[in-house]
This record gives sequence, C-alpha cells and structure tokens, in this order.
Amino acid sequence: MRSTGGATQWSSHPVGRRSVLATLGAGGAAALAGCARGDSTAVRPGTTTLANDNATWDQGYVAAGRELKKLTGCALRPLSNPNPTSYRQVTQISLQTTKATDMIKWASGYFLKSLARTGELSDLSSLWTDYERKGWVTSQAREPMSYRGSVYGIPLYESYYVLFYNTAVFRKHGLRAPDTWEEMLHNAEVLKKAGVTPFVATQAGNWPAYEWFQELVSKVDPEFYAELITGKASYTDPQAKQALQIWRDFMSKGWMTAADFDQNNGPAALKAGRIGMFLHGSWQSQGIAATGMKPGVDFDAFVMPPVAASTRRSVITESGVLAVPRKAVSHDAAMANAANWLDPKVQKVWTDFLQDSSANPLSRPGNPVIAGLKDRALKEHWTLLPRYGESGPPNLIQGNTDDLGGFMTGASSSDATLRSMAGRATKEWAAWERDES
Repeated sequence: MRSTGGATQWSSHPVGRRSVLATLGAGGAAALAGCARGDSTAVRPGTTTLANDNATWDQGYVAAGRELKKLTGCALRPLSNPNPTSYRQVTQISLQTTKATDMIKWASGYFLKSLARTGELSDLSSLWTDYERKGWVTSQAREPMSYRGSVYGIPLYESYYVLFYNTAVFRKHGLRAPDTWEEMLHNAEVLKKAGVTPFVATQAGNWPAYEWFQELVSKVDPEFYAELITGKASYTDPQAKQALQIWRDFMSKGWMTAADFDQNNGPAALKAGRIGMFLHGSWQSQGIAATGMKPGVDFDAFVMPPVAASTRRSVITESGVLAVPRKAVSHDAAMANAANWLDPKVQKVWTDFLQDSSANPLSRPGNPVIAGLKDRALKEHWTLLPRYGESGPPNLIQGNTDDLGGFMTGASSSDATLRSMAGRATKEWAAWERDES
C-alpha cells in the first residue's frame, strides 16, 4: 500500500497473518505489536485512538474529534505510522493482541473483506442501518464496506475521480469543461497544438497505472465495468478492448505524459500550464490548492463524459474506511465514535480540512469545485462505481496493475495485456472462492 496525496493506495501483495506469525513466533508478534504501540493504546479518558498511515491528516482527525467529543464524550487521538508496509503488518498483528487500537484506517473493498474474514473486526451493521435511516449514507456505499452481508467499515471520505484543469489555460485557448466525449477530444487536440500535454497518465508508483483503465472502461460501459470487477465479465470482452484501443490512440497522438511522470509534480505542472487535464482523485484538490491556486477560480474539475452520448453517466469513487477492532481497548467509546462519524457537524469540519467530499449525501463540501460535482452527481443520479484498486482479490489487482504498467511503457500490446489480465482473473477469483468455502 502507498499513501499519495492523502489517499491510501494498496499496491503490495497481502501479508498473511500466518506467514507473519510463523516468522516471528507468538512472542515476537506480541513484542512487535507492543514495540510499535508502546503504551499509546492505553486508555486515556475522553479519547479514542485511531491508527492510520498518514500523519498529514492528524490535524484533521483532531479537529473532527473535537466535534465528536461534543456528541460522544470522546475525541480522536491519531496514532500515525507513515511507513505503509510497517503500518499494515503492525495493525494486522495488533488485532490479535490486547493492545489493539480503538479504531483503524483501512482500505475498502477486498482489503477490508480480507481483514474482516479474520474475525477480528467489529460488526457495524446496526450502525449502518441507523445511518441509512437518517439519510447519512447511500445504499450504494454498503457493499465495499461489507463482508458476507455484514458491515465492517464506515466510509472515511468519498472521493470522485476527476480531471482537474487550469481555468486560465482553458480560457486562453477558448475551451470549456467538456460535457461530451467529442468536446473532450477537441480540448485535447487544441491543447496539443498549443504545446500543452493534454493529459497526465503515469505508472510511476505502480497504482496510478489503473487510473486510466478504470476511467476508460467505465466510460465505454459502466455496467460492463461493474461486471468485470466482480468476475462476471472477461478482460478480453469487446468493451475492454475498446477501452485499451482508445488509450493506445491517446498515447500515440502524444496526448499523455511520459509513463514515468511523477504525479507529485502534477499540481505545479497544472499551475504552470504544462499539462492541460490531470486525472486523479478529488482529494488532490488539497494539493493543487497548496500551490496557491484557488478552487473554483484558478482551477476546476469535471468528470470524464461517457464515450457514447446514450451511455449512462458514471463516476469512479474511492473511500477509505474506519473500522473498530473486536479487541479495541476502549471498544464502547470507539463504537460510539463510529456511530457518529458521518454526523453532518463532524463531516463539515473533516471535509473542510480535506478539501474533498463526504460519503454523507447531506453534507455539502466547502470546496466549490467538489461541491458542484457532487451536486450534479446527485441531481442526475450518476452511477457510482468503486475504484479498481479495491475491487477484487488483492493478488489479482496487483498483477493486473503491473500488466497495465507494462502496457503504458510499451512492453506489451493491448491484446497481450488483456489476455494476461484475463488469465490472472480466472486464477485469482477461483482462489478467492476456495478460501471462502
């Protein structure tokens, strides 16, 4: 896993509990958990601990915790481990001990399912039912938070995958945010002729290799994408082939950055007018604003339109997870905070810090760019689709992401890439089902 721009990106093979414990031994496991946590998980009245892998969010957790304390009597005390591999291993091991933190930040989808099937997470289904009754969460958000019908996670945030653009660059070249596929292609042509690279696309850091894959497949056919990520469709089907042909065409026209482009330089390149459109999670708004650009004034964003006008509009979404360990030191307090996390008052403070949106549809983001996109998505009933990175067995996603990186660098053809992905899907879905049985 990797943290980039604040969002958790899981891009390494899962570390099995048995393999870790076998290597360490029972005493070693307890020592590692104790060493990593020390006395930090000890009960401190009026607080609940929150293990996470992103120290840059600590200020936001503390601010949201102040609002939670007004509702539950307990604030949040973040315990940050910025080393992704260490965070994952220590968290998995600590769940087996009496030193488990009260709450943990985790990835949704199959990473959460993998953790939930260890039996070490608390069932949050009753909390979810109450959230739905209040209208604080949508039914579409439940599946990535669930395992075998029960809920084990509360959405930490809800990001859309969007294309950011510099409003001054668009005005200079007579462009506007495209509402159709043809308009987006027109924008790319104009920008390319003006010496501006139209799109950011990279496999640097590994996980970004699937950003364009999820976008193009879902904009060709959102229903097919939903079937593909659940193992009900094949990577060699026509819709996937069409998506990679579009991608190949964009690259051959010079519309995309080099495959080794560093996305950390994306905000600065957008501000300088070297790139035209930056595909990324809406959480990147915070990074762009950090360059001095003002949202809604100096930069804006749009969701990629469907390839065919008759295709239903969709948006790729991402959400981290708040989960409560079964052996949490302050379990009751943690459950109370989980039950109030999506309260609009808490979410207002949290999303203002993130400059992003909440999974609570009644909580309007303070960032005008993100607020406008969310308003339109709700008004027009866009289909919300989960991010590819959490939408399948971890080994499948990792291997396929590697394949897509090879495609981007020219190491493999589109057909060879899709055949490899399809073969791996057959193998890994079968392995997942065997483990489930």
